[in-house]
Amino acid sequence: MKRLPCEEEILFRIRPKEEERAHLETVARRLVAAIEGQGPARGMVVGSVARSTWLSGDRDLDIFLLFPPALTREELEEQGLGLARRVAAKHASSYHEKYAEHPYISATVDGLDVDLVPCFAVESAASIKSAVDRTPFHTLYIATRISPLVDDVLLLKQFAKGAGVYGSDQMTEGFSGYLCELLVLHYGGFSPVVEAAAGWRPGTCIDLAGHACRAFEEPLRVVDPVDPARNVAAALSLTRMSEFVEWCRGYRKKPSADFFFPPVTEPFTREAFIARLEERGTRLYALSFATPPLIPDIVVPQLRRSLDALCGLLTRAGFVVHQGDTLMGDPQSLLLFELLVDTVPPVVRHTGPPLWDPENAGKFTEKYQDNRLSGPFILEGRYHVELPRKYTLAADLLRSPEVLGVGLGKHVKREMEGGWEVCEGGDCYREVWAGFLTRFIEPASPLARLLRQRPPG
Repeated sequence: MKRLPCEEEILFRIRPKEEERAHLETVARRLVAAIEGQGPARGMVVGSVARSTWLSGDRDLDIFLLFPPALTREELEEQGLGLARRVAAKHASSYHEKYAEHPYISATVDGLDVDLVPCFAVESAASIKSAVDRTPFHTLYIATRISPLVDDVLLLKQFAKGAGVYGSDQMTEGFSGYLCELLVLHYGGFSPVVEAAAGWRPGTCIDLAGHACRAFEEPLRVVDPVDPARNVAAALSLTRMSEFVEWCRGYRKKPSADFFFPPVTEPFTREAFIARLEERGTRLYALSFATPPLIPDIVVPQLRRSLDALCGLLTRAGFVVHQGDTLMGDPQSLLLFELLVDTVPPVVRHTGPPLWDPENAGKFTEKYQDNRLSGPFILEGRYHVELPRKYTLAADLLRSPEVLGVGLGKHVKREMEGGWEVCEGGDCYREVWAGFLTRFIEPASPLARLLRQRPPG
């Protein structure tokens, strides 16, 4: 397949060098041998390293410890974690326990980030006992088919990185490596993927193994060839899918290496950040608190749930929320709110039952007998009263105990019970948050630059 000059240039940069391959393979063989030397597990390298679809500079190595499926879940966790610890203790410079569906060990071995993950050695993906049991079948499916298209996968992964949509984690909501590989297999190369994706619409379905699309609800439906009940693109949000479509359209019109390695945008300085806020005329508030000591796949959804709950609290109190966002940081996380209104009058009108509901009307007027400012009165067939607001300043509400009374994520609430800090305006700026604040106030993503340079479509 003939490639564009910029694609050949990119491939030269992103293909792993021989010394990188040799180092990874040496470490992988050593760890697999260490696993199998202690039994009863079998070691298996999975992921992009096993499929030769990893990008130069990647330092990740995933090794699964496959145990007999006759074990119980508790036995797998106990024996698997014990074996992974022993291997890491002997070969890693450092390691610690992490938890996804069940515990695993994350270690550093000769400069590589290594995950040692116990799983069941089931016969097929249809008989998995935990979600990670599916991964070895993904590896086998891709490894036996991808060889002539490895360069195309490398290009697609870097292309998605350039667009800012690579990664199926909760924060990114983008394209996983496995999804990129399946897209290349389905369409037959990088260029055909770009050509087809430029015309994607919500509901697009891709089914490599002919299982027939199930009733998936996500915007892009890619039926897992080894497990037809699963949508490989389930993590891909409509926003990230749409950004990728526009990125593909831009590349078709004017291909360049900038789509793979976009120019870096410098974050705001404190002075520039304050000036931009003044120009917008909005009010910015940040709540910061200790980050729950859990993996992002658990924490990020809870941060978003907490953000939505607090946006609702602000809105009900009369403060108009323009936008909000979250950041899972180390050691602190952030809930960020941009308000169009952060001060409200002391009076609020409260609507009661209709005139033809005298029983509830009596309860309504009795309830507000003592603390009303005016009323009750009738408007459009309903009783109304005017009440004093509890909070006239958004800052006071965000510092109040009411924050803990809304539907915060469980682990977020637990950390916030230990205290949280509220910052306003320019005081929200911290150098460690500069990139996040810049993207929040003035989207400077590669896609934003692309759309500024030319009309969409």
